[in-house]
Amino acid sequence: MCEAQIMFKNPKKQTNIKNIQFMSHKFYMQRCFDLARKGEGNVAPNPMVGAVIVHNGRIIGEGFHKRYGQAHAEVNAVASVQQTDRHLLSKSTIYVSLEPCCVYGNTPPCTNLILEHNIPHVVISYIDKSLGDNGKSVQLLRERGVKVTTAILEQEGKALSEIRDTYTQQRRPRIFLKYATSANGFIAKKGEQVWLSNSFSKRLVHKWRSEIDAILVGTNTLKIDNPRLTNRLYFGGQPLRIVLDRKLESTDSFYIYNDLYKSLIVTAQTSVNHVKKQVLQLDFDENLLPKLLDFLYEKKVSSLLVEGGASTLQHFIDKNLWDEARVIRSKKMIQDDGIPAPQLLAELSYSQKIDNDELLIYRNVA
Repeated sequence: MCEAQIMFKNPKKQTNIKNIQFMSHKFYMQRCFDLARKGEGNVAPNPMVGAVIVHNGRIIGEGFHKRYGQAHAEVNAVASVQQTDRHLLSKSTIYVSLEPCCVYGNTPPCTNLILEHNIPHVVISYIDKSLGDNGKSVQLLRERGVKVTTAILEQEGKALSEIRDTYTQQRRPRIFLKYATSANGFIAKKGEQVWLSNSFSKRLVHKWRSEIDAILVGTNTLKIDNPRLTNRLYFGGQPLRIVLDRKLESTDSFYIYNDLYKSLIVTAQTSVNHVKKQVLQLDFDENLLPKLLDFLYEKKVSSLLVEGGASTLQHFIDKNLWDEARVIRSKKMIQDDGIPAPQLLAELSYSQKIDNDELLIYRNVA
């Protein structure tokens, strides 16, 4: 039973009808968010989107965007409606976590679907900031007589679309920095592999890897840690593995050269034709990162997790090429030959305990 129904059945509770309606909208929109997240890791560079169709307080259809290039959430929601309920579409409300599209892409516009089935009311959380939409669908639907309600749990809807917004507006992947620090502010020891975070934090990092398109490290991290850069502790997909290897010092003995998952070697060396992995030749100058991000944008890589060492991370920070930093602070100490953690000048946005570790989230609002 939904929250709105419970409120109506309590005659002693005096509640403004508009507030009841708003609570109902929030209830169904939250379901849209839950559905949307089921597409995580599979829909990039499209956003995660969920949709719910409601008639007189009963959900008659729901769906989410499952995979890039396939049907959108609204299409799957309509398709899920039982044949015996199809006639109710023209008397129903469709809730969508993101403004329906009104342009032709890999699939037809979802606004056409809404109009075709005469759905009279559309409730939206967040307006799609993509160039072809950005409020145009709302305007189109209203011009055709459809009631449109917007900004329901807008901040939650925006969070689902942040990767897409960065990709379309800044024409680059959304960049997440990730690193662990000791209790006294060091990221590693010189020339030595050090494991700072606990097993729970490690599993969380693998979850992050399942959610993003690509992961990047520098040559020093590769040579010292020989990381796999894969998701092994969580269900879901595998990111593209990127190594900044200026002199092409990496060899086939490193894990990234296995044939199980894709890797990209970025180097300054010319005339390189690696038999196992894709190689991108770029000058390692001040334009290295912008050119790499341009390349990733063209390849439809919409999110990038930087797990490099202090030097690689600081390079992204100095270029102001980051959107969110995820720092795991350990209780462990590094006393000798410690490498200082990157200098991140940003206010703390969120923190959470992970057993004896602490997760610190910083967001770039510059």
